[in-house]
Amino acid sequence: MALYETILIARQDISAAQVEALTEQFTGVLTEQGGAVTKTEYWGLKSLAYRIKKNRKGHYVLFNIDGPPAAVLEMERTMRINEDVLRFMSVRVDELEEGPSAMMQNKGDRERRRRDGDGDGRGEGVE
Repeated sequence: MALYETILIARQDISAAQVEALTEQFTGVLTEQGGAVTKTEYWGLKSLAYRIKKNRKGHYVLFNIDGPPAAVLEMERTMRINEDVLRFMSVRVDELEEGPSAMMQNKGDRERRRRDGDGDGRGEGVE
């Protein structure tokens, strides 16, 4: 089976619980078609670089998928129909990332710096 990463941007005016329901819906479509979602990450509500369908922000979700191309095409067709989905992008990859994605790692670094009192972001020992 092929490996894919899919990023989904949902409308800003839906709740995080509704985004979770969307995630479960798309995961269900994939499993019905013989695929599997190995990892799902909710990145949160983030500002968009430009307005998309009158939205300035969007809920970002990452899927790591192991499945046949037909399953990914069916999931994308379902995303296209859903009015809560602003944009999506699926990319075939050679291997899936283990552990948290780069977006989640950066978030942890920011929280650690705030907690440690190193608010300048330059690291320790820099003058």
